[in-house]
Amino acid sequence: MASSDFSRRLGMVESRLLRFLGRGVCRIPERLREAMEYSLTAGGKRIRPVVLLSAGSAVGGNEEDLLPFACAVEYIHTYSLIHDDLPAMDDDDFRRGRPSCHKAFGEATAILAGDALLTEAFRVMGESALARKEPGRAVAAMAVLARGAGAEGMVGGQQLDLDAEKSEAGAPEKDEIDLRKTSALLSAAACMGGLLGGGNDSQVKDLSRYGRSLGLLFQVTDDILDETGSFEEMGKAVGKDRARGKLTYPALLGMPAARAQADRLAGEALSALSSFGEEAEGLREIVRIVTARRS
Repeated sequence: MASSDFSRRLGMVESRLLRFLGRGVCRIPERLREAMEYSLTAGGKRIRPVVLLSAGSAVGGNEEDLLPFACAVEYIHTYSLIHDDLPAMDDDDFRRGRPSCHKAFGEATAILAGDALLTEAFRVMGESALARKEPGRAVAAMAVLARGAGAEGMVGGQQLDLDAEKSEAGAPEKDEIDLRKTSALLSAAACMGGLLGGGNDSQVKDLSRYGRSLGLLFQVTDDILDETGSFEEMGKAVGKDRARGKLTYPALLGMPAARAQADRLAGEALSALSSFGEEAEGLREIVRIVTARRS
């Protein structure tokens, strides 16, 4: 993928992200809308929706058809960040260089903004043109997303992460947390792209494996950046994870081994795409972007 392809897909997501929640589409109380839009427009990397679009494109899908699903994934990711930042969770006052949603709008509205984004994600997918044309594909993709985001996936991973604080948990527990908390949603995004784009069973399986490895890679690089990055780069406080007793790869393995783990996971993600040709170059580029990121 040329760098402009990533930018193009990112631009597609940015241009539609608020449109599915527009005043003519969805009647939202004004303060709640402000909180939702505040968090959605905070400048995220949009890796998950771009993964979905890239995976769908790799199996011949139409990107316009996939856009509602890509935006829905970003709504769910954003909801998780709003809730993760709450004092009862990770207690972060900043997100992407700005006050966290609960700092800007209060805890109650932040909770409701997260609840609304999670729920509206499924409304947007259910009302999509693709859901009308290919209801079987849409329902299958929505089920994949629910499983990846719910108690078995991201939400369950957050609970395990909370349980592990100040505990004697080690590398096996860390791997399980990351598989659920970070990897499950990225794997779901890649799988959804394959399903919605009309990929065969083998392609969808390979895309899911890709997303799984990419998600673990994302978390390892995040752990490394929490110790080596700065507030200016990360847009939030750094060094908090180790201070809170949270499991991180550098704390468990040491920094050299953590970097080696990142290299191994990047290789695994690329290997999962070995059955694809140039049509999956967009997914390969995302691996390089995640590996090289500084925020």
